[in-house]
Amino acid sequence: MGLKVFCGSASASLASDVTKLLGVSLGKMDVTKFSDGETRVVLNESVRGSNCFIIQSTSTPVNENLMELFLLIDALKRASAKKIVVVMPYYGYARQDRLVDRSCVSAKVVANFLQASKIDALVTIDLHSSQITGFFDIPIDDLKAANLFADYFKKKNLKDAVVVSPDAGGVVRARKLAELLNAPFAIIYKHRPAPNSVGETRLIGDVKGKNCIMIDDMVDTGGSLAKASQALIDGGAKKVFACATHAVLSGKAMENLSKSSLQEVVFTNTISHKGLSKKFVFLSIAPLLAETIKRIDKDKSVSELFEQWPIGLNNF
Repeated sequence: MGLKVFCGSASASLASDVTKLLGVSLGKMDVTKFSDGETRVVLNESVRGSNCFIIQSTSTPVNENLMELFLLIDALKRASAKKIVVVMPYYGYARQDRLVDRSCVSAKVVANFLQASKIDALVTIDLHSSQITGFFDIPIDDLKAANLFADYFKKKNLKDAVVVSPDAGGVVRARKLAELLNAPFAIIYKHRPAPNSVGETRLIGDVKGKNCIMIDDMVDTGGSLAKASQALIDGGAKKVFACATHAVLSGKAMENLSKSSLQEVVFTNTISHKGLSKKFVFLSIAPLLAETIKRIDKDKSVSELFEQWPIGLNNF
């Protein structure tokens, strides 16, 4: 009985931090592989009648981490867990969230798989688009990292700050951070001729002599962020900072961002990385997840956590 927290291979460090804050031990389990690559998950403790939370980001390798998650869910189901809540800080395949020509809608496929596994609820952070929540018929809490970024930049005491959305789709996110920082915001329009590429880039708004803070949900190859930062400098910006919830950082991301005009890039630790330069700052989401898990376990409101920010995190 009681609260139990398990984790997949992608989020071991984050899950360890969360369990320490909750004052519980990380669930005991073994994940092994057969010689042909098949994954095997075995629980090493009883979960009968327990509320079980699985912390697993579906980052690289995406498909392996997803399969590991589904197997862990199945193991908990067969062991008679009372409730299973998946805590997926980074929701893989979220960018494929709509029908384009004859393409698949992968974000919906992942949602279908999760619901077919009969989980009770899902917790994630900054989905690529809010419409993904509509793919689910179970409770889903899409937490936001804007408050964490606002707290960080408030401590920097930047003068003449302006928040910038690197594309039209991120206006709502930029407006929220701008409200938290009591700052104006601008928009960068960019045309993508193909995935992971950027064509035309235009700036909408006044950034001359300003300290710009770009905000996005994720950074993948870093190419568009590097181009956007240069567009701001060309527009007269004094300094350019960036923040994004998910550090996907694939391909030449490190090279692109390191050579860019960005002063600093701030991420949360939804995706684990090690050995990066001082230009990259990571904020911990462990307190946010720990408080969310505690509230769900006790059937309390999660939205109040943000309405009363940072009161809800005072225990941590």
